[in-house]
Amino acid sequence: MQEKRLFLLDAYALIYRSYYAFIKNPRINSKGINTSAILGFVNTLEELLRKENPSHIAVGFDPQGPTFRHEAYEQYKAQREETPEVIRYSVPIIKEIIQAYNIPIIEVPGFEADDVIGSLAKLAEKEGFDTYMMTPDKDYGQLVSSHIFMYRPKFGGDFEILGPEEIKTKYGIQSPEQVIDILGLMGDSSDNIPGCPGVGEKTAVKLIADFGGIENLLANTDRLKGALKTKVEENRSQIEFSKFLATIKTDVPLTFDEKSLRREPVNSEKLRPIFEELEFRNLTERVLGNQPTTPTPKKTVQPSLFDNVPETEQTDDSAPQSNLANIASIPHTYHLTDTPEKMWDLAALLSCASAFAFDTETTGVDPMNVELVGLSFALKEHEAYYIPIPEDQEKAREIVNIFKSALENPKSLKIGQNIKYDYIVLHNYGIHVKGDFFDTMVAHYLLQPEQYHNMDYLANVYLNYEPVSIEKLIGPKGKKQLSMRQVPVEQVCEYAAEDADVTLQLKNRLEKELKTEKMEKLFYDIEMPLTKVLADMEITGVNVDITELKSSSDILTRRMNELEQEIFQLAGVTFNVSSARQVGEVLFERLKIDEKAKKTKTGQYSTTEEILEKLRSRHPIVGKILDQRGIRKLLSTYINALPELINPKTGKIHTSFNQTITSTGRLSSSNPNLQNIPIRDNEGREIRRAFVPDKDCVFFSADYSQIELRIMAHLSGDRHMIEAFREGSDIHAATAAKIYKVPIDAVTADMRRKAKTANFGIIYGISVFGLAERLNIPRSEAKILIDGYFESYPQIKEYMNKSIEVAREKGYVETICGRKRMLPDIHSHNSVVRGYAERNAINAPIQGSAADIIKIAMIRIAKRLENEHLRSRMILQVHDELNFNVPVEEIERVKAIVCEEMENAYPLQVPLLADSGVGHNWLEAH
Repeated sequence: MQEKRLFLLDAYALIYRSYYAFIKNPRINSKGINTSAILGFVNTLEELLRKENPSHIAVGFDPQGPTFRHEAYEQYKAQREETPEVIRYSVPIIKEIIQAYNIPIIEVPGFEADDVIGSLAKLAEKEGFDTYMMTPDKDYGQLVSSHIFMYRPKFGGDFEILGPEEIKTKYGIQSPEQVIDILGLMGDSSDNIPGCPGVGEKTAVKLIADFGGIENLLANTDRLKGALKTKVEENRSQIEFSKFLATIKTDVPLTFDEKSLRREPVNSEKLRPIFEELEFRNLTERVLGNQPTTPTPKKTVQPSLFDNVPETEQTDDSAPQSNLANIASIPHTYHLTDTPEKMWDLAALLSCASAFAFDTETTGVDPMNVELVGLSFALKEHEAYYIPIPEDQEKAREIVNIFKSALENPKSLKIGQNIKYDYIVLHNYGIHVKGDFFDTMVAHYLLQPEQYHNMDYLANVYLNYEPVSIEKLIGPKGKKQLSMRQVPVEQVCEYAAEDADVTLQLKNRLEKELKTEKMEKLFYDIEMPLTKVLADMEITGVNVDITELKSSSDILTRRMNELEQEIFQLAGVTFNVSSARQVGEVLFERLKIDEKAKKTKTGQYSTTEEILEKLRSRHPIVGKILDQRGIRKLLSTYINALPELINPKTGKIHTSFNQTITSTGRLSSSNPNLQNIPIRDNEGREIRRAFVPDKDCVFFSADYSQIELRIMAHLSGDRHMIEAFREGSDIHAATAAKIYKVPIDAVTADMRRKAKTANFGIIYGISVFGLAERLNIPRSEAKILIDGYFESYPQIKEYMNKSIEVAREKGYVETICGRKRMLPDIHSHNSVVRGYAERNAINAPIQGSAADIIKIAMIRIAKRLENEHLRSRMILQVHDELNFNVPVEEIERVKAIVCEEMENAYPLQVPLLADSGVGHNWLEAH
């Protein structure tokens, strides 16, 4: 007999969860539509279907209009923020998707989704089903039984199943139904259920454990004492009413139709156009496969420049096709250029061209470690050339060398998609690509920083075209995936030539958009020259002292073990310090350092770094746990990992600098991520000791001093802040003097510390509450600080208001160089969502302008080093800091060049200042 497993999904709970999971990095498609809620919901649904393969399924929605609870209590959910616009317009689309999945939608007027799901679960139980209620909502705990379970999605993936035993253990109760009593006593702020004033979760759990339920508690209040007795007795009717509101109904008028709930195959014809409209390319392929939906015309072949290229096999006319064009439906000519004569003819053609697109096919993804498999070129749309490169490296270099003069021609424009990768690969074959660049990936990044920038996505959006996927060529990721060399050359030719052709077509579209959006100067004068600078930095690499790392590893491991023993001593018990659950139990149950400790959605205490930092002063164990965690992270992320990243050919680490990741314009790095190396504590700083210069060289480091505050002064035009910077004052002491109305020489260290936090906090739109938390001071004092700050710098407040106004008017804000940050949520009626956009409106021009300035400095410094024939090289960039490998004899000249170019990169109303240092390693230099 087939297992009967019914899954009931709480739609709105999952949709909200999906939306807020992407709030800091929303998924925006080419039409400017935020698809975060939809994508998150569908991914969750797909994960459920794949993992559990349910026999029956349905999705419950809240109805339009009030429910019986609203009728009974006008204030029910009245305090809730208005539904974010993104969710409002996403729900109808999600419903269409659910219908295309052939999954029934259950919605009953007057009843919430949890009532409908609860009633359906109880009916299914009578019919012999095991029912799983998929929701993050804790209220559902009251419904579980031996055949009804909560199926809770966990952050970071996976799910947890909660049955009667898990619910009883979680709350320390005798029966799941007692969850209602707990909710009735403690109330629920999210639903505006009042509960008993002054009774939180811990007290509610204890009362229900002692009395069994609200009815017995109210009948025996004489057993209570003090304030608690008074609170319960005075709020008797409110407690009873709260229990009524918290009770999920299980008698909603509906019938159980097993047949209608049975899981059916997806309706591909309905689902595909929805996914395509939303631009869910990966999801379409994963869920529906990459199958066409309509017959396509046969391909026609244009005459070849060299000879007639045989036509590729036709696709079956009956095979389905997507609405996008593809290689089989668009006429094109792709030449397999596989003889010396053809190669020299093509090289001559390229040498005379004013512009051409090119691409490399390689054996992997790390440009410093791959071998070339082929080269492709395109001079005009729908025509391209592919040159296969043999495995024999000597012969490979001979072939690549045929194209050296064309690739090194300084007068021709080189077009690529992620051209930095191709630049590095060719550099390893002795080719130094010259001339101006046009990188389609970077161009689109400037135009739409929050969207995807890969070639397939851009081709879909700009060309209505679907390129051949790499998986089609070499198979899906895994052990069975082929290398490019194992694929027949004719197939590689079509794939590789298409890449160059599509890249050229994209360039022709994107350059027009750059002009329309007035971003040409930013693109051609900053981002494109920077691409070469970054490529050269990656090629140069940096030395890492393995001996120093080993020594640091030993020292930190010993310190970590010492801290662990100290933690055990303070706790009075041994436990797994790496276990968040066990740490929570020790801190909040054994040591009771916070009576109001919050639990996560999984039911365990939250022990994040942010929470523990707030509790540091409560008990010495907290600081030691934080220190131990920090050391463990340093060891795993950097000290023990760095040796694995050393390139065996060069003996160096070649960090990848990412130009198209952050929405602010700042660079990021990976393998290793240098931006996250902690430098505020001694252990973190020690990592820098391992980064060393080449032989007979020194490590030189220069970084901007308080660049974001200087940009704030410039953008706001605040005369007091401008004056302080022009006079060379300690800006934090100057700020403290103004806020506290004392002479600058009377400013104490504590005053300066608070003013510094305010200075930087204001840039990020910090609130009174946030400042109070960060400084561990009363909110009243934080308010005085912020009010004093704006009184001291009134034009900064004006700038902040003006930035928000500009964002509302234009839908975006700009940096000093015209870099845009799109802010579609600036008009949201939901204050949380709108507040996030408003903070970005203030901060993005500042952070982005800082990014612009250091990029300009990098380009000018690299040019000076090259023009003056110096051997010094820029090797690392971290936030506002540049690092160099410098021969000893060049140090004075390089120091002068770097500081001069950094301090004169952009004319501000205040001076830019660069601090610098020299040492035998990064730590000494900085």
